[in-house]
This record gives sequence, C-alpha cells and structure tokens, in this order.
Amino acid sequence: MDGGVLVVSNHQSHLDPVLVGLAVDRRMSYLARKTLFDFAPLRWIILSLGGIPLDLEGGGLSGIKEALKRLKREEMILVFPEGTRCRDGEIATFKPGFCALARRSKITLLPVAIDGAFQTWPRTRPVPGFGTVHVRLGEPMSAEEIASFEDDGDLVAEVERRIREGHKNVREGRLRAIGGL
Repeated sequence: MDGGVLVVSNHQSHLDPVLVGLAVDRRMSYLARKTLFDFAPLRWIILSLGGIPLDLEGGGLSGIKEALKRLKREEMILVFPEGTRCRDGEIATFKPGFCALARRSKITLLPVAIDGAFQTWPRTRPVPGFGTVHVRLGEPMSAEEIASFEDDGDLVAEVERRIREGHKNVREGRLRAIGGL
C-alpha cells in the first residue's frame, strides 16, 4: 500500500503498536498519549517506534499537526480511536478524532483488528505474559470512499463496524487455535 495511510485499530495492550507495526510492510508512526512520554525509558521506546505525543488535555493540536505532516509526506500513522487500552478485551466505542485526519489528508484508511493482546498483557498486569495474538488487516478505504460519508458519525460507525467484524473473526480463529470453540 503506497502513499499516506491512516491505520485505525482497536487497542488492547501496550503491545499493540509493535504488533500492528509487524503486520504491515512499512515503517509506521503512531499517536500516543503525551503522559506516556513522562517516564524516560518508556519515552525512549515510544520515540524509537515513531511515537507522536498527543496532549489530550490541551486539545492535541500539535500532535494532530505532526500526524498531518507525516501523512502528507506519504507516511503511515497508527491511531487508536477508543482513546485508551480496553479494560476487558472488548472493543469500546470509537471517538471521531481520526475523521479529521482522514478527511484533511485525503489518504487511505486501513482498519485493523487485534485480539489476544489483552489476554497477553492486560492493563492490570505490570509485564506481559505469553499468549496467542492475532492481527487482521481489513479492506483499505480510499480517500474517495472516506469522502462519501458526509457525516463523521457515519464514517466512525463504518470503521468501527469493520474493526468489530475483523475482531470477531480473529477471536473465533484464536479460540479455535487454543481449543476454546
């Protein structure tokens, strides 16, 4: 996939940026909550992975501007529209912030579903464990398809639907693989 790409994924654990990065064939940056940069060792890791600080309390304008610059330079950016890691392994309601990035940059949007990362490293555990994690790349949405949604609510609903469908499919496959179905 060439050109600027906005990768939109559900968010299960701290492993997600690395896991999604391994699933695509290009270097990828991602938006990360600015407070994650406060702890020096974590800041070093996030920056080495192309993290862009997003100040949620300040409106996130500088992070959004940086993401737009990178998309216009035909880079790949990962966002998690749930806004935070899930608490139970299920997908939370998506926030519409990614719509402005997708519309203003006129790029391809790639929906991605992750399952198993929550079981491997839930937010309640200080370090990751072992487990089976699946990442599924969905069907890309062109700039024209994105523009066909006049309302951001409709675009959010469609992207969320695609990711939920992919999540359901990877979860069923993961559970079959470990004998849960």
